[in-house]
Amino acid sequence: MTKELTLEELAAELRRSLGILHKQDIQTAANRLGSFVPFTDQSPILLGDDCAAIPDGDGYLLLAAEGMWPTLVETDPWFAGWCAVMVNVSDIYAMGGRPIAVVDTIWSQSPQQVDPLWRGMVAASQAFNVPIVGGHTSCHSPYAALSVAILGRANHLITSFSAQPGDVLLHVTDMQGQMHPQYPFWNAATEADCDRLRQNLALLPTLAESGLCDTGKDISMGGIVGTALMLLETSGCGAVLNVGSIAPPPGIDLLSWLLSFPSYGFLLSVRPEAVAQIQPEFHSRGLVCEPVGTITNGQTLNLKLGDASLCFWDFASESLTGFAPGALKNPQAVARMRADAQ
Repeated sequence: MTKELTLEELAAELRRSLGILHKQDIQTAANRLGSFVPFTDQSPILLGDDCAAIPDGDGYLLLAAEGMWPTLVETDPWFAGWCAVMVNVSDIYAMGGRPIAVVDTIWSQSPQQVDPLWRGMVAASQAFNVPIVGGHTSCHSPYAALSVAILGRANHLITSFSAQPGDVLLHVTDMQGQMHPQYPFWNAATEADCDRLRQNLALLPTLAESGLCDTGKDISMGGIVGTALMLLETSGCGAVLNVGSIAPPPGIDLLSWLLSFPSYGFLLSVRPEAVAQIQPEFHSRGLVCEPVGTITNGQTLNLKLGDASLCFWDFASESLTGFAPGALKNPQAVARMRADAQ
């Protein structure tokens, strides 16, 4: 897309994007599970975050899983294998944790078909230094499918439940990459130096343990706007997101950038006084870390572009994932999670 879109046109394209619309599929889980499940000692495990944070001693075990898009598995199996490990690793770091190990579930029609999936997973396992320790493999399936689950640990959490009115939204990403030739994926990982990958990710638990950041998410297939919506829904807040301040890489138009899923991308909600301390941590490593919005009272996400603004989403009339504080059966759960994160 070459022409410069108005805010109304941009919003209409974002509303039609599958990356955002498919997040509503999560409501099928929210309707059956509610917003938390009790742990063995009745400590709540809140649902709707990048990982389940399971209380464990002085910290948390982090548990997550991702299923790969079937089209990607069929058309680019090596990359699907790589991404299956990468997205899980990102979820762990996004919550202030460090990964321990992954397991996989593979279905394929033959050993030959499964080979590129394995090569991609092993390459990512080595790049991120996260072992693959087991799982399930079948080479007698009528179709190809891949999912990976991950275990990690955090001492202090970055959660999706703690955004506060007045917080600054920081967009963190790595511009040293390129767009996938077929899919809306900004790849700053497969050709990157492995030490750089790991050190960039390690900034997240470092921020959590320093007390500078307790709220955020990794940017998923919903792009920056979809990720902002999920963060607002679980925190029970609104926001103003200035899409004009989200600068795309050279040669990439704004809509494509807003819809893309970056290999390294996070949306952090931080107290205003912490911004000046957080930005240098990322800038010193050649990473983007820029203010793109503000958390507000209310239930709406308002988009801004130049002098124009509009209401993009109103949670009072439309859910996204269904994991909103109003659905919580135990309102003390969020308060406890917020206190623990701090």
